[in-house]
Amino acid sequence: MKIVKTIKEVKDFVKNCKKQDLSIGLVPTMGYLHEGHKSLIDRACKENDVVIVSDFVNPVQFAPNEDLATYPRDLKRDAALCQAAGVALLFNPEPNEMYFEDFHTYVTIQSLSDELCGKTRPAHFTGVCTVVCKLFNIVTPDKAYFGQKDAQQLAIIKRMVRDLNFDIEIIGCPIVRECDGLAKSSRNTYLNSDERKAALILSKAINLGMNLAKNGEKDANKIVEQMKSLIDTEPLAVIDYVKAVDANSIQIVSEMKPPVLIAMAVYIGKTRLIDNFIYEG
Repeated sequence: MKIVKTIKEVKDFVKNCKKQDLSIGLVPTMGYLHEGHKSLIDRACKENDVVIVSDFVNPVQFAPNEDLATYPRDLKRDAALCQAAGVALLFNPEPNEMYFEDFHTYVTIQSLSDELCGKTRPAHFTGVCTVVCKLFNIVTPDKAYFGQKDAQQLAIIKRMVRDLNFDIEIIGCPIVRECDGLAKSSRNTYLNSDERKAALILSKAINLGMNLAKNGEKDANKIVEQMKSLIDTEPLAVIDYVKAVDANSIQIVSEMKPPVLIAMAVYIGKTRLIDNFIYEG
């Protein structure tokens, strides 16, 4: 496996792959890889001749008051995981490699970013779409892999690919959880022992919502309210949002008419965690 820092090195590698008619899978990440990322990488390795992983903490998707400076980084560990999984190229650029000093071009998406994380983090998805668009242009992959835990992000990337005519297949992969149910996240490392226990309220609320939907509850508002009530029983939890939206348009729904995405963002102490489920009927 090669570790490269420049766009030119990636493009040279891709050019050589194309000459050999090799299919390319891309897994965009912000590093500090865990088993959730590994599930994306493993699937990409099964479905493509070569896999490229980007390992880049993208400054454009962080607001000034967010955790850019403290976001966990461990390139050595990331590289070991990627090499063991069979990754061909690990792309770890510096911010000044990805963004010119006078960078002024951004990719925005309307409507789909108005709710959920887009409502509370208004610049976030512009940053996500911009960096993913750049990665797609640099790597020109056949397939790209994203986790269902970031369900709004996945819906937005799919729409961006459709609207901008990228010839790339977007693959969504299931949420990977700890043995006690907590969704895998790089931000889980921020939690102290008490907060780690308290964080289980998210997956408990997800299970409650799933069971209500499975047992025939059609009122999305009732499901959301019961999930909120459960989360409120945890003293360390502060709800950012719990909402039911159409899984494709990310618009608020009141009826459990599939596909419905019920998503949440909850602060445990100072750490903001997300989780979700999709009701397919």
